[in-house]
Amino acid sequence: MRAEGRGPGMKVAVRARPGARRERVGGCWDGVRGRALVVAVRARAVDGKANAEVVNALAAAFGVPKAAVELVSGHRGRDKVVELAGDPAALGIRLVELLTG
Repeated sequence: MRAEGRGPGMKVAVRARPGARRERVGGCWDGVRGRALVVAVRARAVDGKANAEVVNALAAAFGVPKAAVELVSGHRGRDKVVELAGDPAALGIRLVELLTG
């Protein structure tokens, strides 16, 4: 469900890798729930710090403001769903680039 006033966008499945040596957005994870974009962040999964870094990393990777990235589900796990606000066509093109990179 889209928040009021957010406009068009898309939902993206994400596989978080907290505690990574460096931040990286790219590659795909073929998990039980299907294909997901891999997001590696330095923060450990403590007190929501990894989730905050996942949002920041995705905003930077998609070229959108942090306010345009909303964590929809998966707050306590590695498998997450985020909603990105913006032009669905441009976001889709960037998602394909990131999944293959």
